[in-house]
Amino acid sequence: MTTILVVEDIESVRTLIETQLKLRGYLVVTARDGEEALALIAQDPPSVVVTDILMPRVDGFSLAHRLRSQPETAGIPIIFLSATYVSAEDERFALELGARRFLPKPVDADELFIAVADALTHQPEAAPSMDEREFYVGYRQRLEAKLRQKVGQIARVQSQLETAPEDPHDTYRRLLAEAQAQRDEIQRELAALINLLRDLNLK
Repeated sequence: MTTILVVEDIESVRTLIETQLKLRGYLVVTARDGEEALALIAQDPPSVVVTDILMPRVDGFSLAHRLRSQPETAGIPIIFLSATYVSAEDERFALELGARRFLPKPVDADELFIAVADALTHQPEAAPSMDEREFYVGYRQRLEAKLRQKVGQIARVQSQLETAPEDPHDTYRRLLAEAQAQRDEIQRELAALINLLRDLNLK
């Protein structure tokens, strides 16, 4: 049976993607992060994985690397969705990890359906897996670049909040809180990665 695994930490986004795919007749299971996804995949491998990148515990890049590193999951097609990792370098790294498609959020429903249909109609094949050093070096570069962007974004929003008229203050505060939460998550992932690299003597 064709099963799509949707991995997304934001409940409203996860529900939206799940609903869109179900309306097209797909059987959909969901996970809130990469760690939960790995547990589900171990029980019953899906036909396609549609995953966000910036998530707690195990993010999308780490999820893809783990899937590509195991023979039994190396051929599962991966479609990345992201509102945070949207640069050309992010897309290149995602495709080098073996992703079939890389779509920015908010995702266009038709683009997602086309990507899923393409993943299902092509003969599954094991994508090449990066070696550990190549993955961790590239992963660290993506995290550091994204952290710099988030710090800059926070500074801009704070400046706008200080000078804006009173009416849009709530909007700027929401944007600021969202950017700060993303910055904190990226910092957490980067700190965990640096500790791991130190343990593996790959720093």
